[in-house]
Amino acid sequence: MLVILQKNVPNLGNVGDVVKVKDGYGRNFLVPRGMAVIADQSNRRKMAHQKRSADAHRAKAQAEAEALATKIAETPVTIQAQVGEGGKLFGSVTNRDVADKLAEAGVVVDRRTINVGDMIKSTGAFELNIKLGMDIEAKLKVFVVEG
Repeated sequence: MLVILQKNVPNLGNVGDVVKVKDGYGRNFLVPRGMAVIADQSNRRKMAHQKRSADAHRAKAQAEAEALATKIAETPVTIQAQVGEGGKLFGSVTNRDVADKLAEAGVVVDRRTINVGDMIKSTGAFELNIKLGMDIEAKLKVFVVEG
């Protein structure tokens, strides 16, 4: 029996794959659970259309992520913090602080995508990575100054 997978199935295939399975496995397990549909002409056309639609959506999302990465790279962020002796901060600069400053500059980014790494606990210039999805990362320059 040929089926078209609707979900990723371990040891069998990924979404959109046309695979040959035993009749009982397809009829009694995959199809009732919504993991696959029988691979007739109608379902093949629907799946081809869904694949084209998903590819177009993925291309649009990637273009938006690349544009956002460019905008982030061109937007340096300056954070003012209270400083003690030796340039050490009272507290630290977190990803939430960076996200708030980016939002003030007109670039909205989810704070969980900002990788601060070790906490920023001193003044100076830092370069942070922001994961935008679609394997696209943006580099952001952050300047921490006494304020």
